[in-house]
Amino acid sequence: MVKLVILRHGESQANRDGVFTGWSDVPLTERGIAQAHQAGRAIKQTGLQFDHLHTSMLKRAIMTANIVLAEADQLYIPVTKSWRLNERHYGALRGKKKAAVKAKVGEKQFKLWRRSYHTVPPLLDKPDQDRRYEPLGVTEPKGESLEMAYDRLMPYWQDQIAPRLLDGHNQLVVAHGSTLRALIKYIDRISDSDIDHLEVPNGIPIVYDFDGQLNVQHKKTLD
Repeated sequence: MVKLVILRHGESQANRDGVFTGWSDVPLTERGIAQAHQAGRAIKQTGLQFDHLHTSMLKRAIMTANIVLAEADQLYIPVTKSWRLNERHYGALRGKKKAAVKAKVGEKQFKLWRRSYHTVPPLLDKPDQDRRYEPLGVTEPKGESLEMAYDRLMPYWQDQIAPRLLDGHNQLVVAHGSTLRALIKYIDRISDSDIDHLEVPNGIPIVYDFDGQLNVQHKKTLD
């Protein structure tokens, strides 16, 4: 059976401080770095060998990915960084303290913005410009629902990850809470209404075993 391992980056400074982040580029905390090292050691203990690593264009995921590969003695494998694996864009919520937003708008609206599949957060007036996306012809969103993040993620799954799995090559994906929720929604066939209950923890590898048609045979966490 072919294996897919997905991993949310280690704790970031925004995770620690309770701040909406999205496409903002924030580093790992010391705890997040330790989580990445532990994830890499856990992967090494399984003996899993990967043919490709996929990560986002944000440094908290890239730093985690580099540490994991180093701990697993697999720094030599090809790595692809894609904006399609970036965290969901939280629009005008970006940079705001979650506790302050919750106090202002109430529990119900706060939960919809954070966990709902369809609800779009308050949008930025105009998209930010970031040189890392300019060569790709990508404009940073003004804000995204989880559904919108799902829609931008799925072409990457279909074009870059699934074909490699179908060829029998183990894949490692290091990304973000929301984009991994979207991927798990697809793989585990979770409904739109049930996805709001799913939480992906920082730094815990999730291992999928697939058959030759990419049907899930087994799923476990390395915690």
